[in-house]
Amino acid sequence: MKTNPFTLILAVAAITSVCVTGCNAPAQKADATTEQVAAKPDMAVIKTEIQAIETEWASATTAKDIDKVMALYADDAVEMADDEPMCVGKAAIRQVLLKSMKARKAGTTVNYEMMDVYGDDNLVTEVGKTTIKDTAGKVVSTGKYVGIFEKRDGKFICIRDINNEDQKDK
Repeated sequence: MKTNPFTLILAVAAITSVCVTGCNAPAQKADATTEQVAAKPDMAVIKTEIQAIETEWASATTAKDIDKVMALYADDAVEMADDEPMCVGKAAIRQVLLKSMKARKAGTTVNYEMMDVYGDDNLVTEVGKTTIKDTAGKVVSTGKYVGIFEKRDGKFICIRDINNEDQKDK
């Protein structure tokens, strides 16, 4: 069998190419343990903290204790209440909440039901439902809200509050 010199040259070139490419391949990262993995927040603990705030908030709202409610807001908080312009800062929020408290009949109770909480150890968004009952326990109003809480000085405080009532029966 006769060998073509051109075929022999191609074979040598191909083998050389494979050897050179294989030897120059980048090294694989051997130590993956040096990579930092962010710790996941303990959402059960965060949910408990936010629920405690909501329980305190409902109690203070039911009692029409504006000072206790205002203590749950950051100084630079923003409130977006139903049928009201956006309020920026505690002074503006206070006026809207006082108006709301004044309009609510005596003896009604307010409850906030947490539906979902997500975020991390510093910033949390909560989604929930509001129920207001009269003295006989009859539901007189329902609504929904989104609260955004930021951890400041070691505790969560409300920085954004968006809420509105459900449509009343016509």
